[in-house]
Amino acid sequence: MNHALILPLLLPLFFGSGLLIAHRASPALKRWLSVLATWALMPLAGWLLVLAGDDRIHVYVLGNWQPPFGIVLMLDRLGALMLAVTSVLASAAVLYASRGDDDRGPNFHALFQFQLLGINGAFLTGDLFNLFVFFEILLIASYALLLHGQGPGRARAGLHYVVLNLVGSSLFLIAAAILYGLTGTLNMADLGVRVAAAEPSEAPLLAAAGFLLLVVFGLKAAILPLHLWLPRAYASATAPVAALFAIMTKVGLYAIVRVFSLVYGDAAGTLAGMIEAWLWPLAMLTLAFGVFGALAAKELQLLMAHLVVVSVGTLLAGIALGSEQGLSAALYYLLHSTLISGALFLLADLIVRQRGEVEGRLVVSPALRQPLLLGAMFFFGAISVAGLPPLSGFLGKVMLLRAVGPGEQALALWPVVLIGGLGMVVALSRAGSLLFWRATDEAPLRERADGVRLLACVWLLAGSLVLVVAAQPIQAYVQAAAAQVHQLGPYFDIVRGGAR
Repeated sequence: MNHALILPLLLPLFFGSGLLIAHRASPALKRWLSVLATWALMPLAGWLLVLAGDDRIHVYVLGNWQPPFGIVLMLDRLGALMLAVTSVLASAAVLYASRGDDDRGPNFHALFQFQLLGINGAFLTGDLFNLFVFFEILLIASYALLLHGQGPGRARAGLHYVVLNLVGSSLFLIAAAILYGLTGTLNMADLGVRVAAAEPSEAPLLAAAGFLLLVVFGLKAAILPLHLWLPRAYASATAPVAALFAIMTKVGLYAIVRVFSLVYGDAAGTLAGMIEAWLWPLAMLTLAFGVFGALAAKELQLLMAHLVVVSVGTLLAGIALGSEQGLSAALYYLLHSTLISGALFLLADLIVRQRGEVEGRLVVSPALRQPLLLGAMFFFGAISVAGLPPLSGFLGKVMLLRAVGPGEQALALWPVVLIGGLGMVVALSRAGSLLFWRATDEAPLRERADGVRLLACVWLLAGSLVLVVAAQPIQAYVQAAAAQVHQLGPYFDIVRGGAR
């Protein structure tokens, strides 16, 4: 077995546990350990990208218990891609946090590592129950990270977030129990085989379990109408936590792709494509309401949070097309939206630090200490997230619009995406004018932006340029990933004893 597959779990697990044990250690030591563990994930994720590039399904069998009876980790192009974007995002977030944000509460870096453990585990597991376990790990860590820094705003947002996710966890367990009771397995590849061979009398219960899972994953992904928790939670969190949370909605979307391609995919007989009719209107409504929320936002952080909802709707539209071209466009846009959303949360914090008592409210305030630098970064991020040329957001939207053929879907997608893009431009232009062009006569604050914080923000913003410069190989990789997801035979071979 290639032990590299389990390292994305062992690194945050051991370092997170060590940081808890050494909670009395100096802050500097804990920061160095956390940064070391997080940055070590980047070369590891790069190696796994190369490993998955041979188009084989790589399996790690824990305890040598062969599937479907044991715990299985599964690496394909899609999982490797998600691990890579997580490692890049987390590297910038932990660097930003190490400049003082981690001092606002205890055990920040241990919680950060456990959050990464849950996220990486969700992308690697091949078992539905272990997907639930990793969901719980990342959620428990996220509860504490959301409340990091305390304050009534975070407490209110955290309460809503916790209650809704506890309900989601209960529904997840009910769905898993139904599937196990009917099929006798929770290995996702084995579930796909058994659902395809299920009796017609079992189809209604299997469909009910599938729709429960859609509700659970829709809650994690913040799909309308289950998105109401996200804007206030993300806006209330500290900047590095909000930046890391940019990948959280993608975990829910990834779970939709993984479960509904393997378990309820093309081989599922009468249940094949059971959610396609639901995904399309949900995608359009989520995108539209995200834009309305951005236009109505009265705080900078709230604006950035609604842009995450917009990205969720855009990604879901690509998934809802049900084609390799649509999924590949969604994966490219996922890379772009994750990095840029994380960068904008960090940038919003840099701007707020120079606005004094006004903080993030979108009102006229004293001039910023570094208006040219922060204004240029805001302009770059706004162009990218709004999907204007020549940055990665534009390429992602072009790929998505080209993926839809002529017909009703095109009539719905093109106006929503283009008009939604115009709404984002309006919302960001309004915010930019208040932040950088209109100012009172009061003297600006003396504090300049911290150099390391600036580096972390620029690191993520530069991802948009990388996605443009390296667009051809990246597009080829995401196309191959989308094609692999739709080829179910190699996944089913995991439990049929085929070559792995």
